[in-house]
Amino acid sequence: MKRTIIPAVLLSLVCIAGLTAHPGKVLRTFPSPCACASGLAFDGRNIWMADLRTDRLLRIDPVTGKETGSIPSPGFWPTGLTWDGKNLWSIDQKQARIFRVDAAEGCILQVIDAPTRSPEGLAWDGKNLWISDSKTREIIQIDPDDGTAVRTLPAPDRSPQGLAFDGRFLWCADRLSDEVHMIDPASGSVILTASSPGPYPRGVAWDGKTLWIADYQTDSLYQIVCRDEDAFLTKNRRNAKILFTHEVKAAGQGKIRSLDVRIAVPESRPGQVIRSVVFDPQPADRVRDRWGQEFSLFHYTDITPGKPAVTRMIVEAEISEIQYFVFPDKTGTLKDIPEQIRKTYTADGSKYCIGDPFIRQLSSQSVGQETNPYWMARRIFDTVRETLEFSLEGGWNAAPVVLQRGTGSCSEYTFAFIALCRAAGIPARYVGSIAVRGDDASLDDVYHRWPEVYLPNTGWIPMDPQGGDKPSPREQAGNIGHLANRFLITTQGGGDSEYLGWTYNSSEAFTADPQVEVNVETFGEWEPERR
Repeated sequence: MKRTIIPAVLLSLVCIAGLTAHPGKVLRTFPSPCACASGLAFDGRNIWMADLRTDRLLRIDPVTGKETGSIPSPGFWPTGLTWDGKNLWSIDQKQARIFRVDAAEGCILQVIDAPTRSPEGLAWDGKNLWISDSKTREIIQIDPDDGTAVRTLPAPDRSPQGLAFDGRFLWCADRLSDEVHMIDPASGSVILTASSPGPYPRGVAWDGKTLWIADYQTDSLYQIVCRDEDAFLTKNRRNAKILFTHEVKAAGQGKIRSLDVRIAVPESRPGQVIRSVVFDPQPADRVRDRWGQEFSLFHYTDITPGKPAVTRMIVEAEISEIQYFVFPDKTGTLKDIPEQIRKTYTADGSKYCIGDPFIRQLSSQSVGQETNPYWMARRIFDTVRETLEFSLEGGWNAAPVVLQRGTGSCSEYTFAFIALCRAAGIPARYVGSIAVRGDDASLDDVYHRWPEVYLPNTGWIPMDPQGGDKPSPREQAGNIGHLANRFLITTQGGGDSEYLGWTYNSSEAFTADPQVEVNVETFGEWEPERR
């Protein structure tokens, strides 16, 4: 038995002035006029809702949320619902049939068989129908004349439910991830993911500006924002103290005569607020490299066995999950990129080798005829994750070697992605981090690095092909324009640094006596907020 947690009264008619709110923000909430809402549709004036319990299609006033009429469902298990400009279409899931219905009279005008056994959601794109199937985890475009499949896409996640079409993109609700996904209907790529306002989103409808969602568990009807001017949303803030330790030990018959240690200083950025950074001992100097990254410099002499040189950095920070809102149709062109960014972040480097014939050919092959910077970067993202398999081979090899070998570490995925982007004229750089590994009280001694791309009219966004090397479109998109709250970003760079070289977090340089073994250990420890 499902649990209803919304009282049978109007919860909210509060609108956000000017619709200035992030995608997924709830504008209005109504109690559902039925207890078993499934499909939703919008006919230009009214919302239509399929009711599984009473086998009716309800007409609802979108201003008041009240039922203003109904017609019998054409089948006995109505799920998906959509409007084609003249008539309603309704799915009967048990019969796997789709009915075209006269909304005024309720009479059946056409019946077609669905090409899948358990159709759930339904949408109209102006020419064809789209259905979702949670058992096969597919979204299928079908011919409305006879129901034959035109194109099949993988569902964003495990349980696709309601569908809607906004004139350019598909929107699909998923009941297990409790999310609503914006999907490119040409490729099936997930572009944007918004949190569902309820735990069991079932029906979805597009009214020309916003989405409506029927939630089966809360028995509520929600109106949510799809687009606005917000660049990003932060949530799930983590207050943490991070201790980074750099330790150098000498072993053997002599000593380390001179040691220079460089530690990257983390700075505030979207999703990351640095409250304090403390070093022990105090740095000898503070400098910035050619990429603008700040470093603390330390100098040690006469390090003997049993007396290591230990440098510590203590960071207190607020780190949030961040979701950037990137709409491909608003991205602009490569010509819209500021000249200084283009010049700096499309230059070559020894790990990139963008003049290498293999890199140039693979970059061109990946991009094809695409000219939109977002989709150019997405195609390169797909090329890298489809070409490489994660493996720690040892060392950081240049992009042509990595891509031809077919395996790589997170740094090698990063070098490969940046090389292909720069060869295509897309500015790209990288960031390095100390990561939470499992529990909140965590130790990290392997760290993580990923690329960022610069998109005109948007700015820098993360694109992590190694993190996105996953099977589902949702997991892939979860590593584009999105970061979890488990990374302290310490380092930002475009390539070889005069203080770090090609590494991140820290580096060291030393002179030592003959037959002295120099052992370097670095690790980050996360201390969770005490409550």
